[in-house]
Amino acid sequence: MAPRTNPSERQRRLGAELRKLRVRAGLSGEQAAAFLDADRARVSNIETGRIDVSRNRLYKVLREYECPPGPYFDALMAMAQERGRGWWDEFADTIGPAARDLAELESRSTVIHTHNPLVVPGMLQTEEYARAVLAATEPEPQRADRYSEFRLARQRALTGDSAGRYHAIIHEAALHTRVGGPTVMRRQLLRLMEACRSPNVTVQVFPFEAGVYAAHSRSFVIFGCGVPELDTVYLEHPTNSLFLWDGVELDEYAKMFERLSELALAPVDPESAPESHESRDSLSLIQHVMYTL
Repeated sequence: MAPRTNPSERQRRLGAELRKLRVRAGLSGEQAAAFLDADRARVSNIETGRIDVSRNRLYKVLREYECPPGPYFDALMAMAQERGRGWWDEFADTIGPAARDLAELESRSTVIHTHNPLVVPGMLQTEEYARAVLAATEPEPQRADRYSEFRLARQRALTGDSAGRYHAIIHEAALHTRVGGPTVMRRQLLRLMEACRSPNVTVQVFPFEAGVYAAHSRSFVIFGCGVPELDTVYLEHPTNSLFLWDGVELDEYAKMFERLSELALAPVDPESAPESHESRDSLSLIQHVMYTL
């Protein structure tokens, strides 16, 4: 099988983890090739995600690399078993690889933490709001419609028995930005409150008066899969989105999200009675903005 030219994020990550384990075990590429009964080029292609490694072979490799049994070992085995094919492949005609990688990450994450300073996060957008956001950057209506369908399909990760926990921190500026006009915004704010009725969804608003801390961190998403070593930070960019795996960077973004959560208002609780709001919280702020539209 010829090496693939565009490995997915999952394939790249598995390869990167295997390289890290090999180096940690003090083995050279040539030694690994000898163990695998392959040439050095094949080892390189496995470590860059350009060639898959079977589960049986991966098990032997992990044992040779002295990876101890446990959650990390099992997670790597699961990554090799997955083939990355899912509903997102239906959109390959329009949606780029980075966005499809994002959808795959969302589908297999147990925890998602996201910070959005300018717009409501895609996982919580209504169809009208999503179309208005995408129309601002995609002038071709048919492509904008396709992008919107994809964005709404990603919201499947928030429902079902396997849905993970989702925690969004949204800057107050995003609530005041008139995306699509007052009617679209009113429905979007109602959607935010309704989403929080799900036990796995948490929404906090970072208010203007909390200061400038949020301004120093652009939009980012932290994906957790139950094994900290395999967490991923996603940074969206119009031309080159990034997936970060470095442990130091992961720690920094985790601390940043924790600090944002501390400074933000208390989470939305649609079930709480009005008289229980002794101080302003995320729900009361969203309601205030909605009633001014």
